[in-house]
Amino acid sequence: MSGLGGLNKSPHGIVVGLVQIQNPWIVTPDDVTRQAARIVELVGKARRNNPGMDLVVFPEYSLHGLSMDINPAILCTLDGPEIAAFKAACVEHRIWGCFSIMELNPGGNPYNSGIIIDDSGEIRLYYRKLHPWVPVEPWEPGNLGIPVCDGPKGSKLSLIICHDGMFPEMAREAAYKGAEIILRTAGYTAPIRHTWKITNQTNAFHNLAQTASVCLCGSNGTFDSMGEGMFCNFDGTVMVEGSHRPDEIITCELRPDLVREARLHWGVENNIYQLGHRGYVAVKGGAQDCPYTFMHDMVAGQYKLPWEAEVVHKDGSSCGFDVPERRYKGPGA
Repeated sequence: MSGLGGLNKSPHGIVVGLVQIQNPWIVTPDDVTRQAARIVELVGKARRNNPGMDLVVFPEYSLHGLSMDINPAILCTLDGPEIAAFKAACVEHRIWGCFSIMELNPGGNPYNSGIIIDDSGEIRLYYRKLHPWVPVEPWEPGNLGIPVCDGPKGSKLSLIICHDGMFPEMAREAAYKGAEIILRTAGYTAPIRHTWKITNQTNAFHNLAQTASVCLCGSNGTFDSMGEGMFCNFDGTVMVEGSHRPDEIITCELRPDLVREARLHWGVENNIYQLGHRGYVAVKGGAQDCPYTFMHDMVAGQYKLPWEAEVVHKDGSSCGFDVPERRYKGPGA
């Protein structure tokens, strides 16, 4: 099904390249400029690597590195030179691209954002990470929801970033909105290896989706990122896995047409349908209530764990960040 990494592309296939880019160390605006140029070079490498490639995906932190620096001088905006360079690269090489930026936020901490640009240079998806990796990351929680966009050949794409993928609700929301291919970009280091793999697989299986996930790779002198690009099929099996070699591009042919077929014709384990139609053998249409207390409580703003008062880490002070005073402003703020 993987078409030998996309070398033997089928009429319905979408070839995706996951770039295990070398983990950069970024301090100054000039560093950002150089790293943006390196990303542009690798867009060209992806096109030369596989003329049939439809989409090239870069990991979280591929532009800014893992320093957690919130210095405004090195942050990006959607109308800035870095995004302009990525757009131009997609046009020049006739390829879709998924990119990571740390986005300037005049009203608070930066957003950890991702964009998907099509082969005509248009932004087709714009996403802000909903679940920063607390207490380590200082990023503002995302407020744009989980968007889905039309991708190459009529596919449906979504993007979740790193720690987002540890929450089953994230991939479920993406699939509920129609996503057939769920991209996951990350900066993870080796201690996360096991959970990285199993969540990529379960996010695929729980939602009858295909997942394409990639981390930074190599050392920046302090942190060792693991690479490990990974494609999972909608039954949870791993189709293609990457290594630990920096700047390697892992490719796979994905088949969203088979995702659509499974979502229509599977009976057993069509779990995303069955979630909202419990026990349809016994009762017409299945039970369509919401039996989950945590969902009701979250909607009511009353989410509270039985052990909540005893949770130790509730801010970033253990990682050197000031205790915040601002409240979350909500969607679109």
